[in-house]
Amino acid sequence: MVSRVIPVDPFDLVIFGSTGDLAQRKILPALFRRYCAGQWPEDVQIIGAARSDLDSDAFRDLVAQSLRTHAPAQFRDSSALNAFLQRVDYVALDALSDEGWGNLAAKLTIDRVRAFYFSVGPRLFGPLAERIKANDLATAQTRIVVEKPFGHDLGSAQTLNATLAAHFSEGQIYRIDHYLGKETVQNLMAVRFGNMLFEPLWNSQYVDHIQITVAESVGIDGREEYYERAGAMRDMVQNHLMQLLCLIAMEPPAKFDPDAVRDEKLKVIRALDPVKPHHIVRGQFEGGPNGLSYRDTVGNPRSTTESYVALRAHVSNWRWAGTPFYLRTGKRLVARSSVINVMFKDAPHSIFGADAGRHANVLSIRLQPNEGITLKVTIKEPGQGGMRLVDVPLDMSFAEALGPENQNPPDAYERLVMDVIRGNQTLFMRGDEVEAAWAWTDPIIAGWQARGDVPKPYESGSTGPGDAELLMKRDGRRWQGINP
Repeated sequence: MVSRVIPVDPFDLVIFGSTGDLAQRKILPALFRRYCAGQWPEDVQIIGAARSDLDSDAFRDLVAQSLRTHAPAQFRDSSALNAFLQRVDYVALDALSDEGWGNLAAKLTIDRVRAFYFSVGPRLFGPLAERIKANDLATAQTRIVVEKPFGHDLGSAQTLNATLAAHFSEGQIYRIDHYLGKETVQNLMAVRFGNMLFEPLWNSQYVDHIQITVAESVGIDGREEYYERAGAMRDMVQNHLMQLLCLIAMEPPAKFDPDAVRDEKLKVIRALDPVKPHHIVRGQFEGGPNGLSYRDTVGNPRSTTESYVALRAHVSNWRWAGTPFYLRTGKRLVARSSVINVMFKDAPHSIFGADAGRHANVLSIRLQPNEGITLKVTIKEPGQGGMRLVDVPLDMSFAEALGPENQNPPDAYERLVMDVIRGNQTLFMRGDEVEAAWAWTDPIIAGWQARGDVPKPYESGSTGPGDAELLMKRDGRRWQGINP
């Protein structure tokens, strides 16, 4: 099955912070792959902008080096790379002064989409938005893209939203969460709302509980200062895991339209109950063969910042009343794995007797690294000796189901950047959605700070602190394994 490439209209894309890690490792390789896929017209322009004193040729050399390192091998053909680089330009400018803005204005094309990607820290969002407006760079077709963190708490998120809203309309602001660009996350909506099979069962009558796991095997190297301020709750739960929970729990929107989808996600966040203290587990990784302990990594022997968090959440509405959602995420765990497990209830009565054991269906949506969907069903174990039951998976990995040409699905940034150019905000967070997420998160953080809670230590390369297992065990449940 060959995926269909839908071309976009001509555009100018300005990447602020274009010499930084995110731009070089993710954004530019994503753009290069879309160019190689034939999704661009010939006159697209990519303009890097940063404080570094480079000319255009030096910046192109930097981009070429980055693409040779980070782009997939099949896209590193020298002719394609050279052609892509001809569409790349550079302007040295300062977000906090007027330096370089006139040069940027001279390079932009009239009467086409202009996208400004803020691949910089949040403190520069306001100054950049102000100078884009002040230098008359904004048009009716202008979009700005901002990366998380969208604030540090509710107050800062409200301030940031107000700052951006002073210069751009909500329809021009694209708050990017790369998890929403993952192929399997989008497939989650297709599975739910495109198939009659699952949606009638997608409620508390048939679902026992739902587990959302985002496990990472790496530590926090290179992000020590940011992570010590943020922790796993702010870095992962408030945004990535929250978005996954919304897509699992939301009601069917009237249509696949940006505001219709985001309205339903917002209802989920507002329906979340406050989390009780005994339904939260925080952890910090210890040192081991994979590296230093968390405290040694950040250089703070008394740090109380969590590198792991697990919690039990409840959505108080008719669909999900009584069905818990268990969320967990952590650094330096046994494997890199992001998966949603929908755990269905046992059959109300077994005709096969006690010897058959307990069996329940599980729908697993794997987000990374091996993207796909598995449905565990119960069948008879082959052979003589009576009716013995066994659980087997019906597995659909993208590579196997869709053919070898889909073995490497598009990176999340490829989809999201092209959606910015198209003007499609479906997979981007709205301002009220961000604020509602912080309104739920802030009391959780304030609670453990007031109690003086200290994260539980856990062994590097494990599944996390033992208290996370007890969180499930108290409810008569257990976590699904963390598998690469």
